[in-house]
Amino acid sequence: MPHLQILNSQDESQSQFSYYHLPITHNCILTIKHKNSYISSLSIGGKLLYTGSSDKEIQMLKRDNLRYEFDHENLNNSMIITGKGAVKSLVVSADKIYSAHQDHRIRVWKVDENDAQQKKLTQLATLPTFSDRALTILTPKNHVQVRRHKKSTWVHHNDTVSALAVSRDGLVLYSVSWDRTLKIWRTTDFKCLESVANAHDDAINAVALSSHGDVYTGSTDKKIKIWRKLKSPKGEKHNLIATLKKHRSGINALALSTNENVLYSGASDRLITVWEKSDDDGMVVVCTLKGHVKSILCLSVVSDLLCSGSADETIRIWRGVEKCYFCLAVLEGHSGPVKCLTSETDHLSLSDTSASYIIYSGGLDSDIKVWQILIPL
Repeated sequence: MPHLQILNSQDESQSQFSYYHLPITHNCILTIKHKNSYISSLSIGGKLLYTGSSDKEIQMLKRDNLRYEFDHENLNNSMIITGKGAVKSLVVSADKIYSAHQDHRIRVWKVDENDAQQKKLTQLATLPTFSDRALTILTPKNHVQVRRHKKSTWVHHNDTVSALAVSRDGLVLYSVSWDRTLKIWRTTDFKCLESVANAHDDAINAVALSSHGDVYTGSTDKKIKIWRKLKSPKGEKHNLIATLKKHRSGINALALSTNENVLYSGASDRLITVWEKSDDDGMVVVCTLKGHVKSILCLSVVSDLLCSGSADETIRIWRGVEKCYFCLAVLEGHSGPVKCLTSETDHLSLSDTSASYIIYSGGLDSDIKVWQILIPL
């Protein structure tokens, strides 16, 4: 069982930045040290924070406990062994959590928040399911070439599953992989509905999904592609409607603004590109955000804020005003690259004078950090 250490807010320094001469206050209120592996994914669901790590584990933490008193024993008992591959991505939808793994699989878990004290998840399925595999393996037309001397059925991912997204109604799951495919799954029976082969020229690292069903994929090939389900003689299939080119190196992260009119992309070129919807179903570049000195590894949006995590060990908080973006704060404290972020409005600190947000970050230093951001209204 991994050993975890808690550092309280007094172990971190508090600093301020200025935005229109208003003090932006931020501080790290908690650090959880996971000594055996790095943190690769974070996701919020209900009252819980879910963390995925390189040692194949998912951890469930009550978010309220990350603010005040913390039960060390419950924390150490909150680990679930998940399989043979490191956890690469987590997404929560209602009472289910989907985990993507380095062993080419997706696992589905049932969540019971009333049982959170025991920290248990029930595994519902591994994708592709046995029935999916059985139905496709006997028919030659269902096999695709994955390497020079190897074939596999189209329902299989044949490399690390790097990212997941789930539709707002929870009925459809999207997965992308280093095998260059985009796959679409029905969540009622976990059947693979569609596979877009060679969706990119290189590994796919990121996926984002709009409420209208448009799918955005970002790849090591430096491109972002937009996919939309369209009717055809063979039924409804996802078609490429636009390809976005701007970055000079591989794309690692994507995020949509709250109103979904803006797409943010982070890449190994140390830049965040801000894209805005155009009239022809494409997107145009609004601006490029500079400040990080190493690769952008993760992005998260909360309200009108954009949070970015980087291999330079920092987190930057950005806000856009009439297409002009400002860096409100730089969060320092990680001793390794910041691999994952998630964020939420802080409803426990309501005030008439300031807005409060909570940022959760995970790094290759094996730390999970909880940050509070206060912005005057």
